Amino acid sequence: MTITIYGAGAIGGVTGAALARAGHDVLLVDRAEDHVAAMNAHGLAIESREGSVTVPVRALTRGALDHELGLVLLAVKSQDTSAALEVLTPRLAEAGAIVSLQNGLNEELIAEKIGAPRTVGCLVNWAADWVAPGRILHGGHGAFVLGELDGRITPRVRELARLLSAVEETPVTDNIWGYKWAKLIYGALLFGTAVVDAHVYEVVERSAGVQAALVGIVGEGMAASDKAGVRLEAFDEFDPTWYRAAVAGDSSACAHAMTAIATHYRAHTKTKTGIWRDLAVRRRKTEVDGQLGVLIRKGEAFGVAMPLMRKLSELIRDLEDGRREMAWENLDPLVALAQGSSR
Repeated sequence: MTITIYGAGAIGGVTGAALARAGHDVLLVDRAEDHVAAMNAHGLAIESREGSVTVPVRALTRGALDHELGLVLLAVKSQDTSAALEVLTPRLAEAGAIVSLQNGLNEELIAEKIGAPRTVGCLVNWAADWVAPGRILHGGHGAFVLGELDGRITPRVRELARLLSAVEETPVTDNIWGYKWAKLIYGALLFGTAVVDAHVYEVVERSAGVQAALVGIVGEGMAASDKAGVRLEAFDEFDPTWYRAAVAGDSSACAHAMTAIATHYRAHTKTKTGIWRDLAVRRRKTEVDGQLGVLIRKGEAFGVAMPLMRKLSELIRDLEDGRREMAWENLDPLVALAQGSSR
């Protein structure tokens, strides 16, 4: 069976290269013609702290995709999910499946389009960056968790986990929504680190005020997940237990949560987020609507106030549109809001 990687950027590229190296039949599909041309001509180079490896791969642009698809690993930005599904849905085999390697809750949209039985959820917390056509940086290892949307542990999801273990060790969960929501909420905190041109560890260690703002952002997300009836799962440097204690005023829990993030990013080659890269390097729209926007809409639908996320969303859009530059001062309105809510 051909494994189609739809979106051959950072996450999709590393995944496709690892599967190809493991001997699987892989097809990489991407909208960037220069990236596709480079991969076909020279292979896909994956750079890491351990060195660089170039993997021969087969790549196409979206317009050249004309055959039936069995297994699709979807790795486009959340704002591109609907457009991707317009291409994939009519080509997906009746027994085929789409696995979302995306941030956010894109599985909801995918399942709505192709049906929940053909949709598989996945948490991705390992790091990668697209560097140039045909070149991707693997920035560091992290969690890779797979699960059926209904929580069943099926032969299909076990087989998919074995397949994806060529990329990163891939456990199976009966609570994939708990992981997806947890990553979404943690991702909101990471948006907060991207309003300044600094390493993630520098931001989370900046001051008690900044830490309180970041914890407050997570607290809003957890309030929304509680209302949604989601049991959040811990992974890597994020554990909801620390943040619940920090929101309640436990300073040692706050310090522990921030230290975990700082330690994680110091150990990685990639020390700034993909959000930062979208804003500072690639000068393109971030996934602010597909992540912060989703949390805000869900939280407010449950009656949860989301002032920190709303302000953060405004800051990110200002940066996208050139109305402000990255600076430490961008954190000030978040700090002020957090201090006001704590009084």
